[in-house]
Amino acid sequence: MTAASVLRGVRAAIIDLDGTMLDTVPDFHVAINRMRADLDLAPISAERIQIMVGKGSENLIRSVLALDHEADGVERHFPAAMDAYQRHYLAINGNHSTLYPDVMAGLQAFKDAGLRLACVTNKPIAFARPLLAQKELDGYFEIVYGGDSLPKKKPDPLPLLQVCRDFGLEPAQVVAIGDSSNDAEAARAAGCPVLTVPYGYNHGECIHKINSDGIVASLLQAAQLISLQNPIAN
Repeated sequence: MTAASVLRGVRAAIIDLDGTMLDTVPDFHVAINRMRADLDLAPISAERIQIMVGKGSENLIRSVLALDHEADGVERHFPAAMDAYQRHYLAINGNHSTLYPDVMAGLQAFKDAGLRLACVTNKPIAFARPLLAQKELDGYFEIVYGGDSLPKKKPDPLPLLQVCRDFGLEPAQVVAIGDSSNDAEAARAAGCPVLTVPYGYNHGECIHKINSDGIVASLLQAAQLISLQNPIAN
């Protein structure tokens, strides 16, 4: 089945945040190195952090601590590290992150085509909502779920299925768009079509290895592709 054919009948989109709409690694870099300084650990590069991003804050902090500690040490230092990280991240949230090209144009194109939008991210909701507001993205989304909004996060299909229920749509009518295997695996398990962008993080792995329905250069291209297959939604 072609990417075009699976997009027929799509009436809504679920869009990821980190690595899809915003390059947030610079924020992670600042907050994590401030946390590491609090724990008397040496700073690490943005490149090392980038491959750890995408599976939620708990996984991120444990991965960072694992650079310096064995498993028991990671768990021993985790509470203090997590507290410091959250404090530092909230203090600089969005200050160093930047929009990827054509994000605003893409979101507007989705809205102009009559498509409903949700943002589903593994970032904690207390980080996600202020970030979306700061970057003036919040007005595009009817629904925003963070990694701690529901009992499970991506790659579990639960957040995507919840959005489908919220919208009153079948999974086949809701396309997921993201930058990583988390998004694709969640979409496949939920029964949603999925598109991936070639930039972003994807845990350091090649985007072409992801089982998606197609790679789009930007959110604008995704909106245009979906609109072509769904003239009724225009």
